[in-house]
Formats: sequence, structure tokens, C-alpha cells
Amino acid sequence: YLRDDSPHVPEGQSMPVKISARAHKMSKSRGNVINPDDVVFQYGADSLRLYEMFMGPLRDTKVWSTSGVEGVHRFLARAWRLMEGDEAFGDVEPTEEQVRSLHICIKKVTEMTEGMAYNTAISAMMEFVNDATKWEQPRPKSVLHTFSLLLSPYAPHIAEEMACRLRGGDEASIAYEEWPAYDESLIETNEVLYPVQVNGKVRAKLMLSKDITEDEAVASAMADENVQKFTDGKEVKKVIFRSGKILNIVVSK
Repeated sequence: YLRDDSPHVPEGQSMPVKISARAHKMSKSRGNVINPDDVVFQYGADSLRLYEMFMGPLRDTKVWSTSGVEGVHRFLARAWRLMEGDEAFGDVEPTEEQVRSLHICIKKVTEMTEGMAYNTAISAMMEFVNDATKWEQPRPKSVLHTFSLLLSPYAPHIAEEMACRLRGGDEASIAYEEWPAYDESLIETNEVLYPVQVNGKVRAKLMLSKDITEDEAVASAMADENVQKFTDGKEVKKVIFRSGKILNIVVSK
């Protein structure tokens, strides 16, 4: 590429500069080696271990990204915060939704681990932690303990600490506990999350029956406060209803 001060470049004009990035295998000669000791010192062994499995299928070539390590490190921090505080967890009976969320996680992690799709299994645990973060305290101790078992093959150190805290200081290792089993009947649900659109824009998300009719779905949507803000005083021109997928209400402008 030509420099701006090149005699071949008209005065007062500049030439575009193309910057390309290339990924090379780590080697001392290229000076692009990442010392795992440095990563462990900054983020911990669990974060390094988890990131290596989260990068993608083991057989594929992946590009190293330190920001990726930071991402899984934050995930482990969120998992730990599930049991921080005096009333974070307790011997309470889990709700139906909490049990369902747990068994969905057990199924995904079990199947993905057996299939060596470790990145997908980690994604399932991230989804579980996102759900559990929204639960009211105290969270069910039994559910959190089962989650620590799922996490243990991927992040053994923090999983052991989590289990120890849940058991009140019992030092017995969870490495000798049986792998949790999921119940397919607890995963199934008669409700579906419907995105409700008004003129093509999502205005609400409602949990509705899988067998709900179009008229019933519209009535439920119209009863929602957020939907009412965009439909009050307007004529419904058209309704687009896809059972189990979406509801779109088209109103006059």
C-alpha cells in the first residue's frame, strides 16, 4: 500500500490502509506463547480449565482470547454468589420451576459431556446460573448441591468449595458422589413462552398454554399492561398467530 507522502499519491489525498490479522500456532519463535502459570495466577486454575473446554470442540483449532478467560471467570463468580450471604440458601422445598430448570441442566450437561461437547455443557450451566440468580432467597440447598456436582468435572476446585459450604463444612469430597440423574417428566411443560409483538415489535413475553387458541392468546396479550400501552384506543387490523411460537397484533397507527 502507498504511503500518504508517496509521490504517486495526489496532494491532499490519502490512501486507505488495510490491516489484516492472522492466527498462528503458539511458538517461541513467534513470541505468541501464553504461559498458563500467568493465567492461573490471575484467574485461577478453574477458569483456565473451563475456558479451554469452552473454546469449542476439542478437535478444532481455536484462537486464544484472554477476554474469553475473563468471561468464564465472571461465570464462576456468579455461581459462587448464589450462596453468598446468611440467607442465600436453606433447607427449603424447591418450586416446580426450579426443579424443571435443574433437570434441564442435568440432561444437557450429561448428554453433552458424554458426547464430548464440553462447550455446550458449559453453556447449559451458564443458563442455569442466570435462572438461579433471579430466584428468591433462600435458594433450595438441594438444587444448588446438585449443580455443584454438575460443575465439578469442569471446575473441580470451586465446586468442592461450594459443596463444602452447602454442607456446613463437611469435608467429604463430592468426587465420590453419584452423578445426578434427570427425570424427563419434570422437564416437560404445558406452557410455552410467547413473544407478543405489536406492529412487529416485541412488547411482552407471556407464558401461555401449549394448546391455547388464537382468541385466548389475544385476550391474554390484551390484558398485559405493556401491550395495552401500544393498543389502547387503536383498532386491531390483523392478528398473526403461530401456535407455540409467536403472537403479532397489528393495530392502526
